[in-house]
Amino acid sequence: MTRPEPHIDVRPVTEADIPDWIRALNTGFLRTPSVADTEIADRASYILPSRTLGAFDAGRCVATFRSFPQELTTVGGETVPADAISNVTVTPTHRRRGLLTRMMAHDLAAAKDRGDVVATLIAAEYPIYGRYGFGPATWTTQWTIDVPRTGLDPRWSGPEDGGRIDIVDGADVRKIGPELYERVRRAQPGAVDRDERWWLVNTGVLHLDRSPWTEPFFAVYRSAGGEVEGLVAYTADDHWSEGKKQPLNTASVKWLITTTPDAERALWRYLCSIDWITTVKSGWRAPDDLLPFFLPDPRAAGATSSADWLWVRILDVVRALQARTYDGQGALVLEVVDGAGLAGGRYRLEAAADGASCTPTTATAELVLDIADLARLWLGDESAVRLAALGLVREERAGAARVADALLRTSRRPWCPDIF
Repeated sequence: MTRPEPHIDVRPVTEADIPDWIRALNTGFLRTPSVADTEIADRASYILPSRTLGAFDAGRCVATFRSFPQELTTVGGETVPADAISNVTVTPTHRRRGLLTRMMAHDLAAAKDRGDVVATLIAAEYPIYGRYGFGPATWTTQWTIDVPRTGLDPRWSGPEDGGRIDIVDGADVRKIGPELYERVRRAQPGAVDRDERWWLVNTGVLHLDRSPWTEPFFAVYRSAGGEVEGLVAYTADDHWSEGKKQPLNTASVKWLITTTPDAERALWRYLCSIDWITTVKSGWRAPDDLLPFFLPDPRAAGATSSADWLWVRILDVVRALQARTYDGQGALVLEVVDGAGLAGGRYRLEAAADGASCTPTTATAELVLDIADLARLWLGDESAVRLAALGLVREERAGAARVADALLRTSRRPWCPDIF
């Protein structure tokens, strides 16, 4: 049961609050609550105090919340400004007192005023964020490849398409990675931008004492014309059979990005060809990734987990629906229910291959749905017909859910490669 306690002060942090805010953050995530000077300096270097909230009870921070600017790629490649939410915790002694609700309301109202089209987050727990209008807009899957079972030729020595694969170091990755990723994310609905700090952290230039850095291997794929089309970062363990008779090592992919199927095929083939590697763990991939079907025996890649990933909260229905493209043509009147009063209303969507318009209307609604369920449909992953079967959307006109699917669903599923 929620016990609102208005004497607890919810406000943006000051510089002096940062050590206490980090302690509360570490407590909420069950990390050691001690705060190192290096962690204070690191946090202070990139957080935005005006968008970093804390709940303070008698001067002590008991809940944390942070947001930052982000760009999110929509269907068709256009990006929209997003309010990215992270570092959300409530100290165990202060649960069920409405602190998250107060921090979320503060942040979403500010995001709406700024003109952000959506808010985004990665949900640690599924039940929390639907009540704030967020819906799971992308999913992700992990595969484990049994290399000896793949049927791949063990004599493979390089790409057959004239491209090449080279081992590079972190400095090389910082030079070629950002431009490559820009091309990747512009073509991938659900992808978000990566700033310079992302590349510094993921190549070991920046790291915290509580997160020891293990240098990964980096490999780059260049096409026959010399263009960089793929990068992979991976680590390997040191495991042998009993009596050290046979190496049984696992390569674990930290991230793999490509702009072409040829590059993707070549990098997975490379990982499966490394001497001593008998298992490859894919890391988090798109739910309809091509990976299993690059292998002669697709069953050699077993899906070991599947989970919701990027959650989206639409703040501006008109701009969100006009920002994406549509393969089909048609019109639909949507009644969008938003308990927070940020983006609800009745809208007429008219879509065609050459563009779309979305306008407020007083026409009779054809499909009624919550703002969270519109977010599930927006990037093309979910089916309105399926949501109707679950009782989450309601048809006011027979067949309206099928019309929504014809307009909104995409041929490939959206995917967010990152966690934040």
